[in-house]
This record gives sequence, structure tokens and C-alpha cells, in this order.
Amino acid sequence: MIPDLSQIKSDPEIATLMAMAEAQIKALQFTEHSKRHAGIVSKWAGDILRGLNADEERIRLAEIAGYLHDIGNCVNREGHAQSGAILAYHTLCRIGMDTPHATEVMMAIGNHDEKYGTPVSDISSALIIADKADVHKSRVKKTIEDVMKANIHDRVNLAAEKSYLTVQREEAAIALHIEIDTDVCSVMDYFEIYFNRMQMCRKAAEFLHCRFSLNINGTKLV
Repeated sequence: MIPDLSQIKSDPEIATLMAMAEAQIKALQFTEHSKRHAGIVSKWAGDILRGLNADEERIRLAEIAGYLHDIGNCVNREGHAQSGAILAYHTLCRIGMDTPHATEVMMAIGNHDEKYGTPVSDISSALIIADKADVHKSRVKKTIEDVMKANIHDRVNLAAEKSYLTVQREEAAIALHIEIDTDVCSVMDYFEIYFNRMQMCRKAAEFLHCRFSLNINGTKLV
């Protein structure tokens, strides 16, 4: 049995884990990882598999993995993919998800971070691309003055006016489109912080038998 996403969103334990995860991220002054990010990644992960004509079951599992992928931040930012995978597995089993499906979600969450993860399934591949695609200025919670003096990661997000994915099944192509304000961050700044993530997206797309491309301000760069 695969629970509805609405059931997962309304579960008190999951809500608490996500709230504590966001509280820790705020305390660390990291980029936003709240329900907003979880909701976007959930939708985009499902959209990727839907665009590739995957079974509805796989789409639902990708949406669930997308929504829960960052709950490990309530333990610690370091190793959050692995701790989050275990938390998600046990929570989903408690809700009533069968072991094989809960294991699929666990495996996807455990592999979504670029430091130790790798695409190992269609679900994990969709999650990786969806997660790395969410680049937007609304994720930055510092003042503009603090951001411009802070790390490059915050500047890259602050510069991003818009980001979205396109999936073309006939062409076997997945593309990330980003519009950035080059007065805030240069294209080279973007590559400095996101090169490893884009490489991971390329591998994830290849797992899905697709080509991955990155387009910034209307120009194809990868």
C-alpha cells in the first residue's frame, strides 16, 4: 500500500520532524529547506517521471521521496540524507506503507546528496534532479547586504529569479532552465558552486535514459 501524499503531509510525526529540520537549518543560517522546498521537489520529482510516462506507482513514490528527502536535517546537516532515509523508512512503515515501497523511498532519499549519493533507481534519479533544480532567491533568508558578504552559495540563490524543468519524452531530454541576475552573481559563480550538482543531474538523467542540459538566461551551457 502506498499512502496518499496528503496523508503524509498531515501526519503529526512527519510535521514535527520537518519543523525541527527547518529550525536547525535556520539556526545554521543555511538556505531554506522548509515545506516550500519539500513541496516543489515533490512536485518536480513526480513531474519528471510523469513526463517520461512512468507507472503511477513510481510517480507517487517519487513524490513521497521528494517531500520527505530533507527530514534528516532534524538530526544534523551532516549525513542528513542517510539519517533522513532511516527516519522516512520507519515513519512510512508506521503509516502503513509496505516494506518494498518504503525501502524504495529510503534508498532514494539516502542517495540524493551529492557528497555520497548516486542515482540508483528511477525514483532516486527524479529526486536528485528535482532537488538540485530548486534554485531561487526566496530560499535566501539573510539580508542582501549579508548575502553579498557571505558565501557564494547564498549569492547564487539570491541571483536566481526563476528556475524550472522541462521533460521531453520523445527527445529523451531533461532540461533545467534558470534565469539569474548577473549583477548579483556571474555565470561562472554558478558553475563554481553547482558544477558537482550538475554532474549528478547528468548521471541521474542518463539513468533515466535521457540527456540533461542546463540553460541559463536562455543560453544552453551543458
